[in-house]
Amino acid sequence: MDIITIVAAVVALLIGLLIGKLLFSKNTQRLIEEAEVKSKAILQEAEVKAKSIESDSKIRAKERFFKEKTEHDKKLSASEKKMRDSENRAKQKEVELNKKTQDAQRMQKEYNQKKSTLTVQLEAVNKKQQELEEQHREHVNALEKVSNLSAEDAKNQLVEVMKSEARTNAMAHVKEIMEEAKLTANKEAKKIVIQSIQRTAAEQAIENSITVFNLESDDQKGQIIGREGRNIRAIEAATGVDLVIDDTPEAIVLSSFDPLRREIARLSLQRLTQDGRIHPARIEEVVNKTKKQINEQVMEIGERTVIDLGIHGLHKELVRMVGRMRFRSSYGQNLLMHSRETSNLCGIMAAELGLNPKLAKRAGLLHDIGKVPEDETELSHALLGAKLAEKYGEHPAVVNAIGAHHDEMEMKFVISPIIQACDAISGARPGARREIMQSFLQRVKDLESLAMGYKGVEKAYAVQAGRELRVIVEADKVTDAESDTLSFEIADKIQNEMQYPGQIRVTVIREKRAVNMAK
Repeated sequence: MDIITIVAAVVALLIGLLIGKLLFSKNTQRLIEEAEVKSKAILQEAEVKAKSIESDSKIRAKERFFKEKTEHDKKLSASEKKMRDSENRAKQKEVELNKKTQDAQRMQKEYNQKKSTLTVQLEAVNKKQQELEEQHREHVNALEKVSNLSAEDAKNQLVEVMKSEARTNAMAHVKEIMEEAKLTANKEAKKIVIQSIQRTAAEQAIENSITVFNLESDDQKGQIIGREGRNIRAIEAATGVDLVIDDTPEAIVLSSFDPLRREIARLSLQRLTQDGRIHPARIEEVVNKTKKQINEQVMEIGERTVIDLGIHGLHKELVRMVGRMRFRSSYGQNLLMHSRETSNLCGIMAAELGLNPKLAKRAGLLHDIGKVPEDETELSHALLGAKLAEKYGEHPAVVNAIGAHHDEMEMKFVISPIIQACDAISGARPGARREIMQSFLQRVKDLESLAMGYKGVEKAYAVQAGRELRVIVEADKVTDAESDTLSFEIADKIQNEMQYPGQIRVTVIREKRAVNMAK
């Protein structure tokens, strides 16, 4: 029973497989037929599209060909036009060249004709010249026979006679002209100098070596002096000015040979008294600010001066030096006022003589800039001023005038003697200068320079009208024992090398400061 069942199942399975195979074959055949139909349709569509694309490509190719052909034709026509123009220009130049050649040939022919004519005329002239020379020789021979002198001897005698007469006449005329010129020159020079002096009205003020600082009340004197005099010592050490506080009501005397130091001290005191806080640290701060302000003021004074005098294009360093002249004096005469007056005199005198007044005024203003250098030098102020003017691009005439106004350089330009004369006129006014003051200032400067030559010296100030020299040394470089030795050496050198009235006290100050900040 089981076997029959199995056989029946196998038979049924085989029959199912046969039936499935038959059904698969029919479906496959149908799918293949459908695929063939679709592929044929796709091929036909692709052929249509290919033909369309081919047609479009041919059309675009033709359009591009026609476009390029059109452009090529245009370029070709333009090139042909250029060639035709070039040929026309060449033909025109050829015609002009032929014309010029014909003109040249015609001119050559005319030249040859003129040359032949001139040759004939030249031969005739040479012949005439030979005849004249022959006649001249015959005439000279006849004269030599009559005078018993050769032609050369006669010529020499005649030349000597004419030289003698000309020399005599010339000497007489030269002497007459020189005498007349001297009279006229002296008269004209005096006239020009007098007119220049009359047209220049300048104030003459003698610089003092002291400045009086007025106080609101005598109570402020105690604040300025400070506890045990520490404030006044700080002010004197920072400014280099001697403060004289006496019984004069509501006034303090600032004494120093340098006007710039006195001005810094005056402005510093003014700020300190207005602020009310007066102590060493504040004093140093105010003095430093005042020095900066003075430097700005110096530049402003220089700029105002050159504008007032109508001088343009001056280097900034020269303008600064002009401003520093305001705080310098020469033989008691304010250096800036002297330079301004000299500049105006030079401009007037140059105009009277028909020279360049602007150049003369420029040289007159700068003639004493060697007296206000930044650094000390061994050169005289005239040569140093010429060197500075040359360094900052001044005109050679200005440089020569500065260097030659004390005859330390050869005068090479006409304005040089004008600057020298105007400098003398400005300094020769009654009361303008004071020799004693200048000698005193030079002695005080030498005193300070002597102390600055020692090692470890930071600052040196001559106070008490030059009767005391205060030397501030660096505490890190000079000990207390060395301070005593330094004081003795400076005093001994002053005694041996300098001349001075009375006695000079040498005070060496060594101060050690320890500063910390509490936060």
